[in-house]
Amino acid sequence: MTQEEMQQAIEKLKDLWETSQIQEVKAFAYELLENPEIKEDLESLARVYNSLGLVYDNLSDYPKALEYYSKSVQISEEIGNKVGVANSLGNIGLVYRNLSDNSKALEYYTKALHLDEELENKNGIARHLGSIGSVYLRITDYQKALEYFSKALQINEEIGNKVNIATYLGNIGLVYSKLSDFPNALEYYLNALQINEKIGNKKHIASNLGNIGLVYFSLSDYPKGLEYLSKALKIDEEIGNKRGIAIQLENIGNVYAELSDYPNALEYHSKALNINQEIGYKDGIGSNLGNIGIIYWSLSDYPKALEYLSKALQIDKEIGNKAGIARHLGNIGIIYWSLSDYPKAIEFYSKALLIDEEIVNKRGIAISLVNLGNVYSTKESTYYVANKAKEYLQKALQLAEEIGLKEVIKDVYEHFHTLCINEKQYEEALEYYKKSVEIEKEIQSEEAKNKAVLFDQRRKIEEDEKARLLKLARFKEQERIFHNILPVSIANRLIEGEQTIAESFENVSIFFSDIVGFTTLSSNIEPAELVKGLNTIFTAFDRIGTIYGLEKIKTIGDAYMAVCGVPTEYENHALRTANFAIEAIEVINSLELGEEFKNLQIRIGLHSGSVVAGIIGEKKFAYDVWGDAVNVASRMESYSEAGRIHISEAFAKSIENNPEFSLIPRGEITVKGKGTMNTFWLEKGI
Repeated sequence: MTQEEMQQAIEKLKDLWETSQIQEVKAFAYELLENPEIKEDLESLARVYNSLGLVYDNLSDYPKALEYYSKSVQISEEIGNKVGVANSLGNIGLVYRNLSDNSKALEYYTKALHLDEELENKNGIARHLGSIGSVYLRITDYQKALEYFSKALQINEEIGNKVNIATYLGNIGLVYSKLSDFPNALEYYLNALQINEKIGNKKHIASNLGNIGLVYFSLSDYPKGLEYLSKALKIDEEIGNKRGIAIQLENIGNVYAELSDYPNALEYHSKALNINQEIGYKDGIGSNLGNIGIIYWSLSDYPKALEYLSKALQIDKEIGNKAGIARHLGNIGIIYWSLSDYPKAIEFYSKALLIDEEIVNKRGIAISLVNLGNVYSTKESTYYVANKAKEYLQKALQLAEEIGLKEVIKDVYEHFHTLCINEKQYEEALEYYKKSVEIEKEIQSEEAKNKAVLFDQRRKIEEDEKARLLKLARFKEQERIFHNILPVSIANRLIEGEQTIAESFENVSIFFSDIVGFTTLSSNIEPAELVKGLNTIFTAFDRIGTIYGLEKIKTIGDAYMAVCGVPTEYENHALRTANFAIEAIEVINSLELGEEFKNLQIRIGLHSGSVVAGIIGEKKFAYDVWGDAVNVASRMESYSEAGRIHISEAFAKSIENNPEFSLIPRGEITVKGKGTMNTFWLEKGI
C-alpha cells in the first residue's frame, strides 16, 4: 500500500463516518488493521484506532471505545502528534460523558483543551469548549453551559467554520429550551437552520427542525410540533440517517403520549426501538424501552410498565449510563407508588437519588426528593412521617429555586399544602396554597408570554418562509453557476467568503488547441451554425477533460486551453494530458458536425512546467493561469500542424518510455520569443 493509497483509505474511513455508515466503518477499519503496512504508518494506525473508538462509542460499547481511544492516544504520544493526542483525549471525555461520569469527562476535555491551546489549534479549542459546555448542560448548570457554548461559537465565527457555527447556535438554543426561554431557543434554532440550509447540511437541518418541533411541543402547540418533527423525520429518512430517524420517531411518540394517543405513541416508540436495535445503539434502546414503560404506566398496565422499565434499567446498567439508570429507577418507584407499595417506592426513589447526587444531576435530585417527600406525606401510608416529608420537600424546594424549576416548586407547595392540612396547620396550609396559586400564575404568565412572542415569530417565519426558500433556491442556482464556470474547489472557497485566491503549482501540464482554417470557415457559415459546431466540439472536450482530470481554463474563439494539476494536483499530470490530447484528435475525427465542418482538423500543443493560478475580477470571476509554461504551451500549438500533437522536450521527458505513446523527434525549431527548442510529435503507441 503506497502512501497515497494509505491516505485514500483514511479518507474513505472519514467519508463513511460522515455519512453515518457505522457498521461499514467498523468493517473497513478491521480490514485495514489486517494489512501489515498500516502498522508501519503509525499516524494512520492511530487514526484507524480512533475511528474504531468512534464506532464503539456510537454502539454504546464504552469499554471497547475507551480501549481504542487509549491506543490512539498512546501511538499519537509516541510519534509526537499532539493534535492526534488532543483529539483522542476529547473522544475519551465523550465516553465518560455518555457514562454520566461528568467529573472524568471534564478532566479529559480540559486536558484536550489545554493541549490544543498550547498548539494554538483553534478548531480543537472550540471543540473542547463546546464539549465542556455539554457536560455543564447535563448537570443543569445552564449559565456555565451558555458560557462555554458562546466561547466555542465565537472561535468558530473567527475562523469561519459555518458547520460548527450552526452546531453551537443549536446548542445555545438547547440551553434556552432547558431554561424554558422558548423565544430565545427558537431564535437560535432558526439561525442554525438558516446556515445549515445554506451549506446543504441535511443531517443538521433535520436536527434543527426536530428541535424546533420540540419547542412547539413544550408550548403545547402539538400540531406545529408534529409538523416540524415530521419534516425532520423525512429528511433523516432521505439521507439514511438511522440514528436521526430513531430520535425523530421517539419524539413524535412523546407528542402522541402527551396527547394521550397511546396506540400511536406505542407505534412510534416501537419503530424507534426496532431501528436502535438494528444499529446496536444501546443508549437509544434504553430510552425507548423506558418510554414504552411509561406509556403502559399511563394505561395503568403496571406489570407491563415494570417489565419494560426493568429491561431499560438492565440495558443502561450494562453500558453504565448512570443518568439513564437514575431515570428508570425513579420511574419504577412511581409504578410502586401507584401500586401503594410504599416500601418499594422508597427503595427505588432512594436509589435514584443516590445516583443523581453522584452525577450531579440537579433536576433529577430535586424530582427524587419531591417523590420521597410525597411518600412520607401520604396519610394513607404506614410510612407517613410529617417531619421526614418536610425535610425532603424543603431540600427539593431549595434546589428547585436554585435552578429555576418552577413546575417542581409548584409540586412542592402543593405537597406542603396537603401535609399541613394533615397536621392541622391550617394557616400554613393556606400560605402554601397561596404560593402554589402564585407560582401557577407565574408559569401560566410565562407560557402566555412565550406563546405571544412565539406567535409573532411564527407569523414572521411563515411570512419569511417563502422568501427564505426563494433565497435558498437562488443561492443554489448561483452555486450551480459558480461550479460551471470555476473549478469546484475554487468556487466553494469563494462561496465560503475567501477574498483572494492565488497559488503556485510546480508541476502541471498545459493543453492548447485551435481549429485549422477557422477564419475561412467562419466567413462561409451562418453564425448560429458556427456557434453550434464550436459548442459541440468544446462540450466533447469538457467531457473528456472530466475523465482525465483536466480543468478547462478558457476558450477564445476557436482556441481551447486546459490544465492538468491545477487546482487538484496529480503526479501523473503529463500522462493524463497526453491521453486527453490523443482522445481529442479521435473525437474531432468522429464528430458528425454537418457538411460545413467537413474535413475539420485541429492542431494541439502540450508543455509541462510551473504556473501561478488564481481568481481575477470582482463581478465576473475568471480562474486563470500565468507563467512561462503557458507561453511555451501556446507556442507549441501555434507551431503544430493539422491533426497533430506538438510537445516540448520537458513534456516528452515526463512520458518517455511509456508504451502507450510514440514520441517522434521533430528536431530543433526556432520558436518566437524562445529561440531554438527541441520538440517532438506525440502519437498513440502501437
